[in-house]
Amino acid sequence: MSRSVLVTGGNRGIGRAIAEAFVELGDQVAVTSRSGDAPDGAFAVPCEVTDSSSVDEAFAAVEEHQGPVEVLVANAGITRDTLLLRMSDDDWTQVLDTNLSGSFRVAKRAAKGMLRLRRGRIIFISSVVGLLGSPGQVNYAASKSGLVGMARSIARELGSRSITANVVAPGFIETDMTAVLPDEQQAAYRTQIPLGRMGTTTEIANAVTWLASDNAGYVTGAVIPVDGGLGMGH
Repeated sequence: MSRSVLVTGGNRGIGRAIAEAFVELGDQVAVTSRSGDAPDGAFAVPCEVTDSSSVDEAFAAVEEHQGPVEVLVANAGITRDTLLLRMSDDDWTQVLDTNLSGSFRVAKRAAKGMLRLRRGRIIFISSVVGLLGSPGQVNYAASKSGLVGMARSIARELGSRSITANVVAPGFIETDMTAVLPDEQQAAYRTQIPLGRMGTTTEIANAVTWLASDNAGYVTGAVIPVDGGLGMGH
């Protein structure tokens, strides 16, 4: 049966690929998008994940359009990269508030409907950086690492209601952001990856849709690395 799916930050990159994959499966898909852009077949809803009122309004719009959210993919995120000693309080706060606290806000709101349904899937998009660390990304790594503890706590809290919470941790993925990197930098990244190549957004989407499927009904509190072996499960 068609499910109600919400993907935050689903208008571009990894989020867009995830939304398109759910649309292809026949689900009713909504995406949060500041620009109002959405993949074909998806419903765009404005949402500022740093604002609880905006999150409530977005969920109300999605619920009116396609019913309570049964699958939440918390993907929206930003970067403010700089070395620790140059990192301002704003650089830290903006990244944590969007990536970590924003994911908390949407998960909390989605859980209300899932508890009534007595089923649900919550999937957080983290990063290999959250597991390995990265110079110049203290804020980003902290936010992405925090998603793991949050997912596992939610898994313990809500598991008895048939609600799962899991994490997908992408490695270096071919997106518009990585495409602008110098060729030599891209080559250097590939040398660190056992499979010798960057991943695709489709490969991330495949992991997400599997976690949302019946085949993953007994998987919760897990971190699924999709990184070509870069993190080796860390």
